[in-house]
Amino acid sequence: MTKKDIVMKISSEIGVKQVEVKEIVQKTLDSIIDALSSMDRVELRNFGVFSVKHRKGRKGRNPRTGEEVPVPPKAVAVFKPGLLMKEKVEKAGEIEESTEDTEDFQEDTTAEDIDESSDSSDEGFSFI
Repeated sequence: MTKKDIVMKISSEIGVKQVEVKEIVQKTLDSIIDALSSMDRVELRNFGVFSVKHRKGRKGRNPRTGEEVPVPPKAVAVFKPGLLMKEKVEKAGEIEESTEDTEDFQEDTTAEDIDESSDSSDEGFSFI
């Protein structure tokens, strides 16, 4: 899903022009970026927490030459999902796994298998 998809969905659900929704969404994202660039933490209830984590400098290695290369310290944005998001994603993953099981069954079953099983089980029954 892209920012455009989000704007279109919100716009259609609440009946506000896409241009206005786009501006609100962009201002929201800009506010999050500004807070993170100021090293602030952004907590959105039932969604998650954005924060900045400081990575120490270390010695890396150039994979081509094997030469040691200094990697400078840096700040990176991290996201920790909220409880509601975790639960919904886990539930969606469980549903996806169960549909994959049925898809495997359906892929293994051929039209001949269905015809053969219906011939033997339909004996004594007439369908109108």
